[in-house]
Amino acid sequence: MKKVKTGLDILVEDEEIQKKFKGKVALLCHNASIDSTFTHAALKFKKLFGDRFVKLFGPQHGFSTDAQDNMIETNHYIHPFFNIPVYSLYSETRIPTDKMLEGIDHLFVDLQDVGCRMYTYIYTLTLLLEKCSSKDIQVIVLDRPNPLNGLDIEGNILELEFESFIGRHPIPVRHGMTIGEIAIMHQKFWTKETAQLQVIKMQSWKRYMYFEDTKLPWLLPSPNLARAESALTFPAIVLFEGTLLSEGRGTTQSLEIVGHPKIEPFSFYKNHLSNAVEKSKLKGFALRPITFRPTFDKKMNEVCGGFQVHVTNKSLYKPWRVGQFIIRELYHKLGEDFEWRKAPFEYNYNQQPIDIINGTDKLRHWVENNENIEMLDAFENLKDYKLQFNEIKIY
Repeated sequence: MKKVKTGLDILVEDEEIQKKFKGKVALLCHNASIDSTFTHAALKFKKLFGDRFVKLFGPQHGFSTDAQDNMIETNHYIHPFFNIPVYSLYSETRIPTDKMLEGIDHLFVDLQDVGCRMYTYIYTLTLLLEKCSSKDIQVIVLDRPNPLNGLDIEGNILELEFESFIGRHPIPVRHGMTIGEIAIMHQKFWTKETAQLQVIKMQSWKRYMYFEDTKLPWLLPSPNLARAESALTFPAIVLFEGTLLSEGRGTTQSLEIVGHPKIEPFSFYKNHLSNAVEKSKLKGFALRPITFRPTFDKKMNEVCGGFQVHVTNKSLYKPWRVGQFIIRELYHKLGEDFEWRKAPFEYNYNQQPIDIINGTDKLRHWVENNENIEMLDAFENLKDYKLQFNEIKIY
């Protein structure tokens, strides 16, 4: 199996492609924006374009990918090495301003996405495309793998009344697209005014691939996804951001574990959860009882009992269903000690965080009413989405 070449690798290696970009160049990127030699995209751009490389942009968590959690903004500054502006698109604005875009002819986007609707980088991209639709700026997406593969689609479609910065478009939780395909989907189905878009495709990436199949190194795309395995558990455990349970932030296993000080994990697993897992007929994962103490964020310095999600068979594992199942079981186990998080969350001040994470309030009611797993089938109305998906996919 060949090692996958990312869009950045293709650009760096192909002088004929490079020659097409004759004007001033900017780059939206982050910590995971490296080529096959572990060289950061910004260093490559400096070598390729010299003085024509004039601006950098960073998404949520910043250009350096060092800012934690939601609604923790990063500043604009002059980069001390590159000596060009670094503009934050998670600051007082999530849309680039006219001033930020002045003097740019080509704006490259090189971001590692995680294949889940709640991850914000795809919305930074679509907001950028919408802003550039009225400008003479070419947007070039350097494509990267979907670490959850490009075949499996799972979860409910976002209801647009729950639109937020963790869900702008009518897609399922596990959407199956690369970030380049997200850009194409946006231009074809989600906007009236199109931009000058080009996607530089990967080589050797196949839709069945999980990240480990690409032979590419995993560099954390956000501070709490340090391992490629975390991308597999993210669509399940991210739901707990809508609660006051810990999703492991402040530990070395964030977004792989969940817990609360009132849980005794071994007895809960033996007396209830093991039977509930079997009854659910969910496959491809194991829940391991653990105890942990977060060093920051929710439940900081409190000993929490809980569970780590271990993926044992990726082809059978359904993270969205597993997450909904775990949240239902802990809601009814903890009773009054279970609390839904209160607004604001990702700049939404009116709706419950769990509802904007889910893209609906119906799943919260499903949890509260202790309804069965089979009823989740009714939330997965994916026919229209799959038709659009098949129309835009480029691999």
